[in-house]
Amino acid sequence: MGLSDRETQSTAEAARAAYDAAAFLAAIVESSDDAIVSKSLSGIITTWNRGAERIFGYTAEEAVGRPITIVIPADRLDEEPAILARIQAGERVDHFETVRRRKDGSLIDISLTISPIRDDSGKIIGASKIARDISERRREAEHREMLLREMHHRVKNLFAVVASIITLAARSAATSSDLASNMKDRLMALARAHEITLPSLAGQSVEDPPATLFQLLSNILAPYGRDDHRQWTLRGDDVEISRAKITNLALLFHELATNAAKYGALSVGDGTVDITLAISPDTIELVWLEAHGPIAADPTQPSSGFGSVLEQKIAQSLDIHIERSWTPGGLSIRLSLPRLAIT
Repeated sequence: MGLSDRETQSTAEAARAAYDAAAFLAAIVESSDDAIVSKSLSGIITTWNRGAERIFGYTAEEAVGRPITIVIPADRLDEEPAILARIQAGERVDHFETVRRRKDGSLIDISLTISPIRDDSGKIIGASKIARDISERRREAEHREMLLREMHHRVKNLFAVVASIITLAARSAATSSDLASNMKDRLMALARAHEITLPSLAGQSVEDPPATLFQLLSNILAPYGRDDHRQWTLRGDDVEISRAKITNLALLFHELATNAAKYGALSVGDGTVDITLAISPDTIELVWLEAHGPIAADPTQPSSGFGSVLEQKIAQSLDIHIERSWTPGGLSIRLSLPRLAIT
């Protein structure tokens, strides 16, 4: 018995609706920012959307028909058999964070969601993968971790420096009033020096006029000595530094001053720090020379502490070469940096 006109029309509309839904779904897949890929149970790529092209660098023509291992680094190849085994068992893999390789060889952090693909009879015939680029999220997480470690490091250093300042102030104070006044001045100077390393919290702006290197050093070293007995001197030619670079420089010199206050010349009343600046058209040479301080551990030996890590990162970012050595008088630190790195 043939179909009636109404039944024929209904069947055609259902087919058209199914086609429209499939086309709509295909458009969603193709326009997704995520990589959406399908593969056979033998690991051969069968579909490859524009998101996959953007993330991995291969076009669909280059990827389809090739093994999925083209995007898996050599040290991660053991992940694929384990994933295929779970898919063949009918399992879904949710938000599996791993590393994949782009066409140009660079590595990318991704989050994978993998699901089995079944035919009309329910048999598993392949797998679909959704890969999301999480590189930026990873970088942000690492940056937050770095900031937390820096905060922890600063708090520990701050207590050590305050203890040193109290000891120095007590030695020179004749009365409790003198001690209170001395401590207040030094702690206020320490607070001002600390603010320099946090320009966004101190209300500074990258649009502010540039400061000079001597101004920066003077603010950081202000807690160590009063007008009648300053434990540091600045010599040579001054140079302007841009606000864009001042935070990194402030962190670096704050670290040097803190180490001197904890272990070196600034930890004793008679200790001194002499800083000499030599400017040439292309480079800046700064010598930090400590004298009359305690004998500390060999400064040429590498340190694994956070302060050392922070110093290394700043030196790398500004292309600064740092060299430590002992002189008959005490610790010498020589910094060499391109002039364009700070101006």
